[in-house]
Amino acid sequence: MGTVTDSGPAPLPAADRPEAAARLRDALLAASFTADGLLELLGAPAYAALARSETVPALRATRGDTPLETLVRLFLLQQPVVHARVAAVLPVEEAVGAGWLVRVGGDELAAAVDVRPYGGPGGEDWFIVSDLGCAVGGAGGIGQHAEGVVLGVGGASTTLAGITVRTPVGAALDLGTGSGIQALHASRHATRVTATDLNPRALHITALTLALSGAPAAELREGSLFEPLRDDERFDLVVSNPPFVISPGARLTYRDGGMGGDDLCRSLVQQAGERLNEGGFAQFLANWQHVAGEDWQDRLRSWVPRGCDAWIVQREVQDVTQYAELWLRDAGDHRGDPAEYQARYDAWLDEFEARKVKAVGFGWITLRRTGAAEPSITLEEWPHPVEQPLGDTVRAHFERLDYLREHDDAALLTHHFRLVGEVVQEQVGLPGAEDPEHVVLRQHRGMRRATKVDTVGAGFAGVCDGTLSAGRILDAIAQLMGEDSVRLRDQTPAQIRLLVEQGFLEPVG
Repeated sequence: MGTVTDSGPAPLPAADRPEAAARLRDALLAASFTADGLLELLGAPAYAALARSETVPALRATRGDTPLETLVRLFLLQQPVVHARVAAVLPVEEAVGAGWLVRVGGDELAAAVDVRPYGGPGGEDWFIVSDLGCAVGGAGGIGQHAEGVVLGVGGASTTLAGITVRTPVGAALDLGTGSGIQALHASRHATRVTATDLNPRALHITALTLALSGAPAAELREGSLFEPLRDDERFDLVVSNPPFVISPGARLTYRDGGMGGDDLCRSLVQQAGERLNEGGFAQFLANWQHVAGEDWQDRLRSWVPRGCDAWIVQREVQDVTQYAELWLRDAGDHRGDPAEYQARYDAWLDEFEARKVKAVGFGWITLRRTGAAEPSITLEEWPHPVEQPLGDTVRAHFERLDYLREHDDAALLTHHFRLVGEVVQEQVGLPGAEDPEHVVLRQHRGMRRATKVDTVGAGFAGVCDGTLSAGRILDAIAQLMGEDSVRLRDQTPAQIRLLVEQGFLEPVG
């Protein structure tokens, strides 16, 4: 098994043989080489182990000679398989001629690339192509030629796909496409998809992923960031899972940005605004530095381009030692020469020390091009579990921003609201106390937020079913509580705004 030779990455299948890819796809589907088929064959534990790059459970589950077991051993486990077994499942001569399979040993065939079944959001049976030997989420210690490899599906890929807004658009851009998973998703709802990458091998593999998945071809362009685009090109959607790792140097193309610190992510975000059509979204995964004496939110706020609303969510923070160890292990450096490992570890810490970096944050950045006079920038830390996919949640967040911008407090009181589904109320206080210390509203969908409200806010939310205006509800609450209705009308809109902004209440009509 392997993805490299002494001279570099191994040859790839031909990208200009769509008929060969189509017949290979038909054969894979006929053998149930799909995400559902794998789960049924391997069982949940072995299937989950594959995602952790552990192959022993799957090897044990594929000791038979069924067509599906043959394909799993060939493409996922990357084991040589005797010619006769492969010929019973695949169009062997065509697959060899197009470069999907290679002859090895006396009478055996091996896969030229990793082909991994992937279930699309609409039930599509897709296939993600990547280099052999690449552990999911890392190059797995391939060695000195790892800089050229193209990885398959990892947690970052699926996270970005899940948070992306999926409305029909004319033009979508997948910047730094890698194995093509974001371009594949975009092909479902974009009339035209453009995919770029600094690595020409990634563009080749993206073409293979799209062809083998039965998706329309994308326009493929080589270059860094927005450089491959014409000056006048604009998009309705820009997505990128960039090489965001903050590292000394740019040793590994698939993960290291090649700019100092978090400059690559900053440049990507700052340049995205001018590439968006009005109302268009740009969505990224990113790392950012936590610098001594600087608020991370101020740092990120400075990245947001003019004319764009922004929603930035910090999902995780690691101190510099955790961060260095994570990415050294990702590249397999911990399995090499101890002295070399220590030297590389030292280099990471030297880099952070020189930049006064104490920690590194990871999260999501969403921009939306707006004509609003005062764009909104929302930054928050939310390390808690969420419910993917979140694309509709992200879209609704910006729609609520528009609503709140367009309605002052007086207008809010004339509007009707509805409590969204699956919100529960929790009362927190001492046992036996007459009144709770505070009330918490908690969502069980989307971001799964929780927010504190006072008794008026809780009562207001509880009766919001769209039938009465906010003002009339507050008047009724004032009468029940013996409060001054004018005071409640004056004080409560701030809570209403918060509940709308966080998605607990939705305007009706």
